[in-house]
Amino acid sequence: MFGLGTTELMLILVIVVVLFGAKKLPALGEGLAKGIKSFRTNMSDDKSKAADDQIIEVEKEKNKSA
Repeated sequence: MFGLGTTELMLILVIVVVLFGAKKLPALGEGLAKGIKSFRTNMSDDKSKAADDQIIEVEKEKNKSA
């Protein structure tokens, strides 16, 4: 995973615990999860909107040629 070994991941975990404290870690994880979910939702919405726009353009071109 990203070229990180066990030692590096443990060091990152220790730094996060020191910076945020053990009590705030669940809230931090929840906020991170919500952010990722929101990002994925917005990305899928953008993809579907782009596909809808392409379909509309193709239909317009068909109507022009007909």
